[in-house]
Amino acid sequence: METEILVSLITLLGSALGTFAGIAVNAKLTNYRLKQLEEKQNKHNQVIDRVYLIEKHNAVVDEEIKVVNHRIEDLERR
Repeated sequence: METEILVSLITLLGSALGTFAGIAVNAKLTNYRLKQLEEKQNKHNQVIDRVYLIEKHNAVVDEEIKVVNHRIEDLERR
């Protein structure tokens, strides 16, 4: 009977080690994927910020062009 108990304990230990090893590998892979996703999101957010600044600058330039056009019209009238 001791042989059966020993075999079952070895089997239990092997199963437990296999399970924990699988969990560790899966957690490592999940962390890697999350890190990659965060890097992509950071790049995306930087692009959004840059586009916002460009649009803001374009609005200022458009307003300056309107002012210059009015000044030219005023000069042409004189």
